[in-house]
Amino acid sequence: MSLYSFSTHSLDGRPTALAEFSGKVTLLVNVASACGKTPQYAGLQALHSELGARGFSVLGFPCNDFGGQEPGSPEQIATFCETRYGVTFPIFEKIVVKAGATQSPIYAELSRALGKLPGWNFGKYLIGRDGEPIAFFDPNVTPADPALRQAIETALSSSP
Repeated sequence: MSLYSFSTHSLDGRPTALAEFSGKVTLLVNVASACGKTPQYAGLQALHSELGARGFSVLGFPCNDFGGQEPGSPEQIATFCETRYGVTFPIFEKIVVKAGATQSPIYAELSRALGKLPGWNFGKYLIGRDGEPIAFFDPNVTPADPALRQAIETALSSSP
């Protein structure tokens, strides 16, 4: 099933169809504002800015599953991301990543497709233009990591 067939809500509560990203390569990331990995926001924004014109987007999904490191309200999260890191990529409503009854259907599908779920904040899923998950990158893999960059370049070079 294509990830782009799912719907969610933007951080400000508006219904959002991920079909808006059909035809693009996306990087889905479970983000948090009070994590030791939070500075990755800067690198994610750099990727989004650098590669956006080529059909790439970062998609941020705030998550409070790991260490309670995203306790903020939607307004607090938006203000933090904008003022601290200049984030312009889409950020969606807070979701549950961990498996269970309240898990986001998006993350349930990612788990089904690749057999992996993040064990901490800033896990990264690379999604192809067709909405199919391509690869999972551990939270320790930074946005500047050569392996991640190469995987994104390969996906961008693939036919839509």
